[in-house]
Amino acid sequence: MYYLNNYGSATLVELANYQSVEKPTITRTIARLEEQGYVEHVPSKDKREKRMRLTELGKKVYSEVRVTIDQYEQEILKGITEEEQLAAIRIMGEIRNNIIK
Repeated sequence: MYYLNNYGSATLVELANYQSVEKPTITRTIARLEEQGYVEHVPSKDKREKRMRLTELGKKVYSEVRVTIDQYEQEILKGITEEEQLAAIRIMGEIRNNIIK
């Protein structure tokens, strides 16, 4: 939901790549979100492409959950400078890239 909220719409492949999961995994996740009314198909010129976006309900739920996430992040990052946070993100990215290789 984060990706769709920030980028508007995405294909299942884009979502799978962002989450670092296989396409069947993201397909099941999106199917559940669609059943709950949080996401919907976006009409596409390319019929092979399955593009999704958040519904109004999905945007509302995301906004509500985001408040809780932001509060939690503030709590767990207390006392850690922005520079240290950026360094940690960079290092975790490098670790992720090493795992993918």
